[in-house]
Amino acid sequence: MSMQDIILVLQRLRERIAECDYHYYVQDAPLITDSEYDGLYRQLIEIEQLYPELVTPDSPSQRVGGQALSAF
Repeated sequence: MSMQDIILVLQRLRERIAECDYHYYVQDAPLITDSEYDGLYRQLIEIEQLYPELVTPDSPSQRVGGQALSAF
């Protein structure tokens, strides 16, 4: 896999995780199961560990928590 392919995979993982986070935490309407989410997150972490130079400040692996529902 080329570096460009790896960057594209990371970008797609980050976008999908962000989308899932929004639906889970803000909309209270999960798009995928917890197990599927954990798989995406593990894949992200594995790639970032192999290529630490590709870790970005906006990566889901670099932040804590998400936006809470207004009900809280």
